Amino acid sequence: MIEVKNLRKEFDGEVVLDNINASFQNGMVNMIIGKSGSGKTVLLKCLVGLMAPTSGDIRYDGRNFVGLKSKEVRRLRRDIGMLFQGAALFDSRTVLENVMFPLDMFSRKNRRERKKRAEFCLERVNLLEAAHLYPSEISGGMKKRAAIARAIALNPKYLFCDEPNSGLDPKTSQLIDELIFDLTKDFSMTTIVVSHDMNSVINIGDKVIFINEGVKEWEGNKSEVMGTDNEKLNDFVFASDLFKKIKEAEEEKG
Repeated sequence: MIEVKNLRKEFDGEVVLDNINASFQNGMVNMIIGKSGSGKTVLLKCLVGLMAPTSGDIRYDGRNFVGLKSKEVRRLRRDIGMLFQGAALFDSRTVLENVMFPLDMFSRKNRRERKKRAEFCLERVNLLEAAHLYPSEISGGMKKRAAIARAIALNPKYLFCDEPNSGLDPKTSQLIDELIFDLTKDFSMTTIVVSHDMNSVINIGDKVIFINEGVKEWEGNKSEVMGTDNEKLNDFVFASDLFKKIKEAEEEKG
């Protein structure tokens, strides 16, 4: 479990995150949602150590990430998998070599064992047939699957996904959602997904945290999202005509 206590982040005196308190549960897909500029990506970057919070604590199973020494941070990062918004694959490496990269960096296994692990991860995301190809030779959805395979290569306890469906068509987005959900359950990871895609929230969000203008406005599960009386969350959720129709249909049934 990851716990955030009284987290605050400022840039040049401007408050971007203000007194965030939240917990992210093991074996669940924890969604952080909010409109663009709300602070959700800044929160994610603080959680993985890409940004240092101005104040507050970030605890990984009781360990305060903020106060760890560099050697301890490096050790903890072996337990963290990261799926970046644009996949962030290395263009000069094959798909297999991309997945092997964190294993080459952190694993003590020999090359044959590292290759076998990378192939297992590619098979798990149904991409083993593309192992020899370069990122420029595969589709956007395949790049995301390759990036997911790389993110789970070290068998992480914690998986972070930044807008995993960005730039994908609806069908491919659903496939990526289902893959993240299945991997979370299969490997019992603490998964945190930053998204503004309500389809993803409804499909796979075990727990949902809504950030608005740097403040945590709401917390609950996906079944509660549609029926909340929080006006700011409603404005965000029902900005889409589709979800307005869903809510109207549920009200008619009720």
